[in-house]
Amino acid sequence: MNTESSKFYIPSLDGIRAVAAMLVFVSHAGWSHIIPGGFGVTIFFFLSGYLITTLLRREFEKTGSINFKNFYLRRVYRIFPPLYIILFLISILALTGIVEHQMRPWAVVSQVFYWTNYYMIFYGNDYFVPGTAVNWSLAIEEHFYFVFPLIFLLAVRRLSYSNTALLFVVICTLVLIWRNWLVVVDGMSYLYTYYATDTRFDSLLFGCIMGVWKNPIADEDWKFGSHSRYMVLCLALILLGFCFVWRDETFRETLRYTLQGIALFPIFWLAIRHPNWLVFRWLNWRPVRFFGVISYTFYLSHVIFLTFAGQLFDTNVSFRVILGFILTLSFSILIFYVVEQPIAGLRRRLHADN
Repeated sequence: MNTESSKFYIPSLDGIRAVAAMLVFVSHAGWSHIIPGGFGVTIFFFLSGYLITTLLRREFEKTGSINFKNFYLRRVYRIFPPLYIILFLISILALTGIVEHQMRPWAVVSQVFYWTNYYMIFYGNDYFVPGTAVNWSLAIEEHFYFVFPLIFLLAVRRLSYSNTALLFVVICTLVLIWRNWLVVVDGMSYLYTYYATDTRFDSLLFGCIMGVWKNPIADEDWKFGSHSRYMVLCLALILLGFCFVWRDETFRETLRYTLQGIALFPIFWLAIRHPNWLVFRWLNWRPVRFFGVISYTFYLSHVIFLTFAGQLFDTNVSFRVILGFILTLSFSILIFYVVEQPIAGLRRRLHADN
């Protein structure tokens, strides 16, 4: 996703999307014991929360309100086409016997209506459209954005941006308490705390906090010299490293997501405010940014093509991963030019004032 508005663009975010997509891909390619694919999803959550909040903030500052119709139309134009095309194509291949499947109607319905994560928690992921269980994260985002614009508008009409951020911090704290209660008191399983909206939406909310407090493209009151930048970045990376190394299951399903959100704040801030800094300059290289642009379809389809490649090269991991990447990348580029760009043009023509 480039942006929710053709008039607004932060190049570094596409580079960060590319990083997140590759973390997930490499993890699912067979290196999940080394590469934290779940952290790639957390990056997507933080990025999405920051971008949407920044766009809502810009609209509120310009108009004094939020146009909910336009907000949800933008989501529909951007999110629906690649998702439903993939679900339709793979379903047809499965029903015609070309692709093996165990699909069940209610599992597929849950994917169509963004209930994938809770269906997975209670019934497993064997019955979805083959290769599309990754839609659980998309369900969390859509649940969040169903209510967030209204919460944002009510908050910023009554509170300053800093107090709105404080409100979001309080909500994040409540989610952390809720996760601890589920894990420590109720003994809830990893499946619930990892996949459920009510235990994971704080990862989006951390990005929202940066959207209203110390926003790197809107607020100018933070300035770092080169040495300070390295120090802040190192502290953030140390915190992330701790989250990766500490394997205690209770920690991983409770405090880990909160610490990752805190660590991502300075990393995102520095990458956006200082795109030409040597550490982050590569995020803005054109091939990296383009990969970030197509990362949504790449994320939705990569398991499908990895599975297909695995059927061809079952014993050769390198060939399987390379072929899976090439197929996923090619399909994502095709969808971008054949579907996403024309639909973006259609939206601009139909909603020129949006």
